[in-house]
Amino acid sequence: MRFSSCNIALMNEKLADTNHPSLSELVAQNRALTLANAELKQQLEHYRKLYRDVHERMVLALSLLTMSLQGGESAPSAPPAPAPEPKSPERPRTPPVGRKPVPKELPREVITILPPEVEQQGTDAFIRIGEEVSEVIERRRGSLTVVRIVRPKFIRKADPAASQGVSEGTTVLIGPPVELPIDKGLAGPGLLAETIVRRWCDHLPLYRQESIYARENWPVVRSTLCTWHDVLSQKVSSLVEAMWAEARRQPILLTDATKVRMQALKKCKGTHFFVVIAPQLHVLYAFTQKHTTQTVQQLLGDFRGYLVADAAPIYDQLYADELRIEVGCWAHLRRYFIKSISSDPVRSQKAIEWIGELFHIENEQAKSPPEKRRRHREERSAPIVKRFFAWCAEEHSKVLDDSPIKAALKYALNQQKALERFLSDGRLPLHNNASENALRRQAVGRKNWLFIGSEDGGTANARFVSLLASCQLHQIEPWAYLRDLFCLLSNWPQNDILQLAPAYWKETRDRPAVKAQLEKNPFRRINDAYVGAIGESDVTKKKDADDLVNNAVR
Repeated sequence: MRFSSCNIALMNEKLADTNHPSLSELVAQNRALTLANAELKQQLEHYRKLYRDVHERMVLALSLLTMSLQGGESAPSAPPAPAPEPKSPERPRTPPVGRKPVPKELPREVITILPPEVEQQGTDAFIRIGEEVSEVIERRRGSLTVVRIVRPKFIRKADPAASQGVSEGTTVLIGPPVELPIDKGLAGPGLLAETIVRRWCDHLPLYRQESIYARENWPVVRSTLCTWHDVLSQKVSSLVEAMWAEARRQPILLTDATKVRMQALKKCKGTHFFVVIAPQLHVLYAFTQKHTTQTVQQLLGDFRGYLVADAAPIYDQLYADELRIEVGCWAHLRRYFIKSISSDPVRSQKAIEWIGELFHIENEQAKSPPEKRRRHREERSAPIVKRFFAWCAEEHSKVLDDSPIKAALKYALNQQKALERFLSDGRLPLHNNASENALRRQAVGRKNWLFIGSEDGGTANARFVSLLASCQLHQIEPWAYLRDLFCLLSNWPQNDILQLAPAYWKETRDRPAVKAQLEKNPFRRINDAYVGAIGESDVTKKKDADDLVNNAVR
């Protein structure tokens, strides 16, 4: 039923006579209540995320259930149930293959168990006809080792003064001093690498490491560990800076940031960790005091190319000269619709389904070369993107202002060019999830060490986590990498420092000159000798056991 302006005015007069609110006031109240209801739903969703671990898929399932229970206009019409299909014969189950074999790389200790009769009567009375072998994984407790470095002094027997001992003018021969990662330090490269891996890879704060080493009869204080890390941070700074310089020369970068607290005199300050990823090359972190455009400009420097980032305003000025091209994140857009699903499930579900199709298409070509991926996107993804943005433009004017679905549609339309950019280049990712996953390192660490102690501590964190994350990218064991890095770093030429980065480490480590330099390092020989000794012990023990039980055969 529609009302003319005259009818509305007449109704307002009648309502005024009975002291009732006017129709315009009722409309305004209804609008205010609708907005308040939407806001309360958003608050409910916020607290649900805080106090309940609800996955996005669970949110979608709950919203669909709510829509089906409510019925009416808000529920989508269900398609007719298809006729039951004849059951296909069940696929034969794959036969079980048993437990996975123990990795061959692990050292072995061989234990031979003889029957009691053989032990009592000796092997001469028996013939060995075979054996049964099983393997169990056991933990050999790690331990600290004191490396006692002895450098004997010599004089030549042919020296005329040799019979009189050492006197002025006598040539004394002594081996060169061992170079330590920290001059005049107490820790070897293996121990230093372990403290760094524990702190920034396993997220063990220094006070926990302090108690661990105390149980191993080494009462080190955390201030000593902190000093070691500060000194080593300065030593690896040139390597990390070289990695940053190479990353800025790449055509594509991904970036994101997360907050972290830093200790101050009265209360903690808000600071940030940025991550910058050069795909298939480096994963880099930076600790910054501020989250501003100037900060991002300093981090990216002279970078020219595609920048995959969220729509934070700090990045807007970077795209002004068109030398840096913005690439949007469809996963970020999807979260907007996830947030709006409680207040507008129909529209939100429709948008999420479209975005899900894009992710499904992308997964099909994840390992394809860039040009093939671009053609695939043009053929299958482009029509979906076109329909999606046409729908966003149509629905944008139909929804309430200040509602979550309005914010989602507005974000999509504002970021349309950036979100469509992945269609033009097969190298560009559909989303920025790689950056967000990389920041989880800092998020997990933040739950353990709570805050940064100082600016130097934040910088050390960023440098070492850059090396550790890049090791993970290139499938390099982090402790072995850091140990060898500390063995090589002091004498490595600065003009070739980038060859020590994880991206090039496997090639560098296999150079004959580098192998020889590492083999000469006594601390590395200690670690390798321990592993080698286990292997030699295995061989010896197995040989002794075989000799014992094979005497009868011989």
